[in-house]
Amino acid sequence: MITERRSTPAAPAEPVQSGPQGGPQGGPQTGPQTGNDGQQRRASATVPEDAVGSRLDQVVAGLFPEYSRSRLSEWIRAGALTVDDRPSKPSQRLLGGERIQLQVEIVSEKNDAPEAIELAVLHSDAACLVIDKPAGLTVHPGAGQASGTLVNALLHHDPELAALPRAGLVHRLDKDTTGALLVARTAQAHERLSAALQERTIEREYLALVRGEVIAGDTVSAPLGRHPRDRLRQAVVEDGRPAVSHYRVHERLPGHTVLAVALETGRTHQIRVHLAHAGFPVVGDPLYGGGLRLPRGASQALQTALRDFRRQALHACRLAFVSPDGEQPVAALAPLPADMAALIEAIRAG
Repeated sequence: MITERRSTPAAPAEPVQSGPQGGPQGGPQTGPQTGNDGQQRRASATVPEDAVGSRLDQVVAGLFPEYSRSRLSEWIRAGALTVDDRPSKPSQRLLGGERIQLQVEIVSEKNDAPEAIELAVLHSDAACLVIDKPAGLTVHPGAGQASGTLVNALLHHDPELAALPRAGLVHRLDKDTTGALLVARTAQAHERLSAALQERTIEREYLALVRGEVIAGDTVSAPLGRHPRDRLRQAVVEDGRPAVSHYRVHERLPGHTVLAVALETGRTHQIRVHLAHAGFPVVGDPLYGGGLRLPRGASQALQTALRDFRRQALHACRLAFVSPDGEQPVAALAPLPADMAALIEAIRAG
């Protein structure tokens, strides 16, 4: 079953500017061609100057976010992704300014089966969808979970998405993070929206319930990379990829704060790591939250509410972008999920 919610018109926006080869200025330039068994994808991008010293596989994961880092690494090893027209290795360290070229055949995702999983649609047009992802729904199949994912649900909703990488997903949310997620419906839209994400012309805003009473908003600019000892976690590391998050106070609560967070970059676990680094961990976060902390004098009802909330209290509440369908500005708003709204109400009541 599909439920639809109406998106809110955004303020007028300027169309995405095109570079000399038809791609957005500074971002990946792409051009699909249809082959007999799949779709030929050609794309090129320039390594940012601030990526000096970074690994090739790390950088291209940011330049081409529609593909996984493991898949990009395979293409590097196969010679389908080159640096200044030369084959390379995933571990190559970059100087900044190199030209990356990608030429591959994208085969339809035939291994992922459509499944009738309920989706809430915040926005729909000929070029894209915005889905309101619930907690507990994994975005795409992977090791240990071959079905029951958002990709499976999308393939049931629109079988044509099988021709696109990751069923058209433009970005990702963690399994237990809720809210707005952008999906392209055509190859052209996928390329345009992926480039817009890289160029930071897609606005992404989150609500995060954090521990601590935040006085004022701020910006966290701290590079992120894999934790040196725990491969499941990310961490602020000197040689990590640049990452910037802006936060402001949305609501002050006893012992807690609801923050509105805007992203400049989209690194793995970025908001969760940055807010913990700033001293305000997201409530319920199993990796970065520091465990359960009960406020002094908390009622039995509040203690129960905090103990029973077993995921990060993080919600992608707003996506604003220009749709490739007629260059129309869109602002999709995802309502706060019931479990997070109930927890905030319990904190208000003390």
